[in-house]
Amino acid sequence: MSEERQLGFDTLQVHAGARPDPATGARQTPIYQTTAYVFRDADHAAALFNLQEVGYIYSRLTNPTVAVLAERIATLEGGVGAVCCSSGHAAQIMALFPLMEPGRNVVASTRAYGGTVTQFSKTITRFGWSAKFVDFDDIDAVKAAIDEDTRAIFCEAVANPGGYVTDLDAIAKVADEAGLPLIVDNTSGTPYLVRPIEHGATLVVHSTTKYLTGNGTVTGGAIVDSGKFDWSASDKFPSLSAPEPAYHGLKFHETFGPLAFTFHGIAVGLRDLGMTMNPQAAHYTLMGIETLSLRMQRHCENALKVASWLETHPKVAAVTYAGLPSSPYAERAKRICPRGTGGLFTFALKDGYEACVKLVDAVNLFSHVANLGDTRSLIIHSASTTHRQLTEEQQIAAGAAPNVLRVSIGIEDADDLIADLDQALAKV
Repeated sequence: MSEERQLGFDTLQVHAGARPDPATGARQTPIYQTTAYVFRDADHAAALFNLQEVGYIYSRLTNPTVAVLAERIATLEGGVGAVCCSSGHAAQIMALFPLMEPGRNVVASTRAYGGTVTQFSKTITRFGWSAKFVDFDDIDAVKAAIDEDTRAIFCEAVANPGGYVTDLDAIAKVADEAGLPLIVDNTSGTPYLVRPIEHGATLVVHSTTKYLTGNGTVTGGAIVDSGKFDWSASDKFPSLSAPEPAYHGLKFHETFGPLAFTFHGIAVGLRDLGMTMNPQAAHYTLMGIETLSLRMQRHCENALKVASWLETHPKVAAVTYAGLPSSPYAERAKRICPRGTGGLFTFALKDGYEACVKLVDAVNLFSHVANLGDTRSLIIHSASTTHRQLTEEQQIAAGAAPNVLRVSIGIEDADDLIADLDQALAKV
């Protein structure tokens, strides 16, 4: 008997999780715009609420449209399950929620989106959690930051804003040795370019707002569970290994095995935090994912061409694109991101902060917005916007120094993008 054929990425991004609607035969996934679902009978309702049967109760927890998206993202990432939620920031909180308790900490990379740095350094302290920020190129420093209260390690695969590529294999080894889950934000990389689980990640988080949707229409987030972590190997993760009082002493890991984190994310995380993705947002993201590989190929091609041009411009001090042969991360990028390093990078201007502000005001084709991963090319001065809440030292550590601009290169004609930057730089 022959082995079942493994479908390719391009096929899975169109078909994974989706089936013709059983009631109508509709081929595209319908938008199930409903809050609640009729139970077959009293026993059916009881079984659903007791987690004895999988099904739909209330759309804060699960929804058929959102469920298709969760299955598709999990499949593309190589995970066993996924939970979709309202935004990328929600995904980060939901990823940490089952792992953390007051007094516990997460070790996080300094190279991260400014909002993540603020969320981890300010907001989570209100839960009694804390974060230790470390340069993830310094493996010894990462090891030294871990203590008896550490419950997770967090990094971005391709870091926002600079497009820095994390050595996921090295960080995963540190996490394994410490018996800790590795959480990787793959928003900028996408599963087409980077597969963090194959490099040792336990959980993968996404802001589906960005490349997965790809058209700047809706916000959303996702947490993908690798299903490979042993939550019962120690007493560090009682939410997953110990009896859950709200479900009559059920133990998530004992009951659901590899899907323990996914079931907890729905049955406890979405139930109590309420960070729900709406079905229309899921529908838009599903449509975006259908063309993910095609878009990412063009994002990579355009980004390399624009970055190569910027690298030679006399007013440009530096370009961070990891796809450039001159990048210190070029060899690592070939190992972690063999298909390319995406469309996100930064460039520094020799004339500093004011020159950056002038350039942003002078572009025509680039859109000045606080977003990335759109089909349109975007630009922003991170130090005065997305990373404004950080100290200058934190900005520099994150790759968002005052003289740095972030660009998210779209799928337009690359020559038109270069021409727009050229005329803007002439006015600086």
